[in-house]
Formats: sequence, C-alpha cells, structure tokens
Amino acid sequence: MAQVLIRKSNLAELVAFLTSQQKVVAPTPLSNNQYKFAEVNSLAEIALDYIPTILPPKKYCLPQHETLLKYDVTNGQQMQAVVEVEELLLFGVHTCDLAGIQCLNMVFSDRPRDLHYMIRKKYITLIGLECNTYCDGYANCAMLGNHLPKGGYDLFLSELEDCYFVDVNTHKGELLVEGSGLFEPITSAVENDLHALRKTKQEIFKSELPINYQDLPRLFEETFECDTWAQIGEKCLSCGNCTNVCPTCYCFDVIDEPDLDLNKGRRIRVWDSCQHENFAKVAGGESFREKRSDRKRHRFNRKFRYPLQRYRQVFCTGCGRCSRTCMAKIDLKATISALLEERG
Repeated sequence: MAQVLIRKSNLAELVAFLTSQQKVVAPTPLSNNQYKFAEVNSLAEIALDYIPTILPPKKYCLPQHETLLKYDVTNGQQMQAVVEVEELLLFGVHTCDLAGIQCLNMVFSDRPRDLHYMIRKKYITLIGLECNTYCDGYANCAMLGNHLPKGGYDLFLSELEDCYFVDVNTHKGELLVEGSGLFEPITSAVENDLHALRKTKQEIFKSELPINYQDLPRLFEETFECDTWAQIGEKCLSCGNCTNVCPTCYCFDVIDEPDLDLNKGRRIRVWDSCQHENFAKVAGGESFREKRSDRKRHRFNRKFRYPLQRYRQVFCTGCGRCSRTCMAKIDLKATISALLEERG
C-alpha cells in the first residue's frame, strides 16, 4: 500500500497513542533471558530486542482455553454459541511468528471454516518488527525464508539508524498511521538504508542446513523408516512442550464443563498435543501412534511434509522454540542433519 517512517524519538509517543486506543500486547522481559507477550502501557515495558517468546502470539488467536458455547438443561436443552473477543493490538511480532499466524489462517479458513477463530482474528491488529540478526543459535528461519517479511501484518517496522522504515499493508494500518500523526514520508536516504540493511542480512542469514527448502518433503518421505526416529523416541518425554510453543500447532480437544448443579455449563476448546500418549488412542484402547518415536516422526512430518500436500506451505517457521524448550534436548536442526546423514 504505502511506506512511511517514524523517528525513534517518537516511538514512545506511538505506543502511548496505541494504548489509548485499545489493549496493546508486546514482548516483555522475564528472568533468564526469557520473554513473553503481555499487556503493556508504555514503551519502557517493551523488549524490542528479544529472542522468541516462550509462547508465540498464536495464544491470542487461538487461546489455550476458549469457551465455544454455554448450555442450560433446566427447562429443555438450550445452547448459546459464545465468541470471546476483544480489540487487541499485537506489537513487535517477529517475522517467524507472523508466518505462524499466516499458517493458522490457512487452516482455520479452510472448510469447514472455524468461525470462532475467524471472528477473533478480525479484532486483532498486527504490527511486525524485523530481526536484523539471528535471535540465537536455535533459529532456522533463513532455511525457510522467514527472516524477511512476507505479509500477514497491518504495519511492519524495520529498524534503521535513527528511525524505523514502516510498511503499511492494510487499511487498518493506514488508519493507525493517519490517526497518530507521528509518521513521515519516506526519503531516498531511508530507502537506501533499508536496501543496505537487507543486503547485510543476506550475509548474516544463510540456510542453516545443507538442503533446499523444496527438498524437505522428499527427505521426510524417504526417511520415514530411518533409525533416527527410534533414537529420538528413546529421548522424548512426550511432555508436549514442543507443540505448546510451536507457532503453527493447532490441535485441540473439546470438553464439556458442567456447573455444580449439573444443569448449566460450558463447552470449551483446549490445546492438545500429538505428542501425548492418549492423542491417537481410539475406542478399545488401540493407538495409531503408540510409540514415542511414531509420535515424534508424525510431528516432523506435520511440519515439513503433510502441509505441503494440502496448503503448499511448510508449517515450520524457523523460530527455534521447539529446540529451545525441549527438556530432552531434541534439536530440530540436529534431527534433520541426522536424517540427511542416514539417508546418504
């Protein structure tokens, strides 16, 4: 749509304007170099230089616990659909997490459409923030092309020397630019600085593994019976950490929670994990993926192979959260390297 700039000296005023309009959520620091998305009221609370948060911003698009309907059987069976929404602005979202939200958009807009997700998403404004260098050694965003902005935002900020280059991508973004009165037209010098930044990033961000993006599905097809999976299965704790922190994992369970009088209650959607033992268990106690190695192999294929068949999109964004949070130290890049070596 358009490009503008905002001076770094005006960023605090921008955050103040945004918080006066709606609830603003941004990356905030915790201890031990950990970060989380949380509500903020000023720029001072925001971490602009941060590694991926413990949980991705998908928790606002697809909450961990979400009421789908309420019921009352006091006088017959009465049900009322519920959509829990609020105006929300996500500030400072990295490109890997923007890619994750785009994957979720594909899934939940596919038939049958998930109206709860679709309605909730309309109330969320996204302001992205570019990474000028690697967040840490766990990331594999360059291999997947997610170190650069590829849409999915209303505004996107790229940090330059004394200002931010801002890409305005939607009408909602235009309204924020016009309403704040803090943005300026782009100058040729700023455009040159952006080109220089992207050229520098070409030298910094290199494919983290010796395999082309297009060859990943074939790798996982050809290594389906490899010994690597058994080795990983011996380490895996089936805790579900990797799926909880993944920006694109969307599996859920639906549970009815009755009140104490058993006449009223609610139906809720909760996050689930394909890594849990009971996930693939069906009536009679049979399980499609009884072994931990089968479940771990399934998860990798759900990121690098199966989604390409339906959506033509890899569902790993390269954020590194699964490797960063794994208690068994199962590393995504090390796993792919082991598969490449075993395949030969």
